[in-house]
Amino acid sequence: MWPLNPSQKEVLRFAVSCRALTLMLQALFNAIIPDHHAEAFSPPHLAPSGFMDQIVQSLLGGLSRWDAEHFLFIAEHGYLYEHNFAFFPGFPLALLIGTELLRPLRGLLNQRSCLLISAASLNSLFFLLAAVALHDLGCLVLRCPRQAFYAALLFCLSPANVFLTAGYSEALFAFLTFSAMGQLERGRVLTSGLLFALATGVRSNGLVSVGFLLYSQCQGFFSSLGVLNPLRQLFKLLASLCLSVLALSLPFALFQYYAYTQFCLPGSAHSIPKPLMQLAVDKGYRIAEGNEPPWCSWDLPLIYSYIQDVYWNVGFLRYYELKQIPNFLLAAPVTVLVSCATWTYVTTHPWLCLTLGLQRGKNKTLEKPNPGFHSPQVFVYMVHASVLLLFGGLCMHVQVLTRFLGSSTPFMYWFPAYLLQNQEPLLRSLEKIPGKPLMEDFTLGQKGLRNPIMGLLYNWKTCSPVTRCILGYFLTYWLLGLLLHCNFLPWT
Repeated sequence: MWPLNPSQKEVLRFAVSCRALTLMLQALFNAIIPDHHAEAFSPPHLAPSGFMDQIVQSLLGGLSRWDAEHFLFIAEHGYLYEHNFAFFPGFPLALLIGTELLRPLRGLLNQRSCLLISAASLNSLFFLLAAVALHDLGCLVLRCPRQAFYAALLFCLSPANVFLTAGYSEALFAFLTFSAMGQLERGRVLTSGLLFALATGVRSNGLVSVGFLLYSQCQGFFSSLGVLNPLRQLFKLLASLCLSVLALSLPFALFQYYAYTQFCLPGSAHSIPKPLMQLAVDKGYRIAEGNEPPWCSWDLPLIYSYIQDVYWNVGFLRYYELKQIPNFLLAAPVTVLVSCATWTYVTTHPWLCLTLGLQRGKNKTLEKPNPGFHSPQVFVYMVHASVLLLFGGLCMHVQVLTRFLGSSTPFMYWFPAYLLQNQEPLLRSLEKIPGKPLMEDFTLGQKGLRNPIMGLLYNWKTCSPVTRCILGYFLTYWLLGLLLHCNFLPWT
């Protein structure tokens, strides 16, 4: 991936521009729009606030809303309350490391301000790295440089933009996940497994990524049949499958065990500052010094399952209520996008999907390894995205689907990139010019414009309806998320 080629440099330039614009807009929206008084986690700030702290708060305060407050609180105080354990430790640890780099500023800024700066800086860095990693992954899987390029540019305008910028764990998770996928495509299983395990320490849905390792090992097993000793290969497969599951489950298991030691074993409680203790009393938050929680007596004492059930009411079809219709509408675009992508791929490769991509059809022309979105290598990514969509739509708060999918699967960006390449006349015209370099100036009425997505935006009136729908969705959610989320309005 390094050094960067011209298309990767353009992706990086566009990502930097989008991050800079995002940070400026959130500061503007946070300044001109009064905050909504939401019933969200809002602990007291213990450290005194000076003039420089007020400046940091005015510039970056919009990044500390909703779940970001949990991550900032955990980084500053640790896991004091039971419901804090819904948020995995990977991102808070990254914030602490970033804050240590700001130690020379401790005389000017308090801990809270340093954490805010750390969150903004690190998430911007993780976002840039994720964009480059997605482009690299696209080149490996799609084997179509243009589609990989368009997908990476679309990621820079992701509908989940605000969550990739604010003090959430999505940007770090996207970077680790896309990087792990790329390493696996290169055959570097150990490096890929390590990155997937780190991603599991950032977000719980990283556990689903074990499917990539299992699928890769099954492919190797079936390809070796008839060449090597099948019984020996079977034992090798079973051993590698068990190791993969254990490796990716280890961060989750260690985190659950840490929670168990804090709440279920005597003498493990830490001292809590009085204002935070008073907050626990006022809000009814459970702390380690209180009565033993019921999950401690479970056969498998998982605090994560308990919190999702009791605090967030997460469960099968629990969100299917009339009052949640607005949230279902909010999740409708990404649901339609991924559903259409899945249907398009399945109907193009029915035999490939029926055989799970482990056996090629007798009719080679039907299973032709076309480059781009229809490549057989995309199959496992399609399954991964479909599983996330199905689980999220049936068991989670559906409004989180946009960030849930937008930070987890490249499939969400490959399909619109495929549609742009194949159904946008302005882009199709580039394909008809033999030998035209990918990064040649994109001059659709604008001289010297090297970014095709910006070229389409400049020529909005002449774009196809499909292009308008795709870019309209991405940009609307990109801007609307900033406007609402940064002011504690319902965009979570």
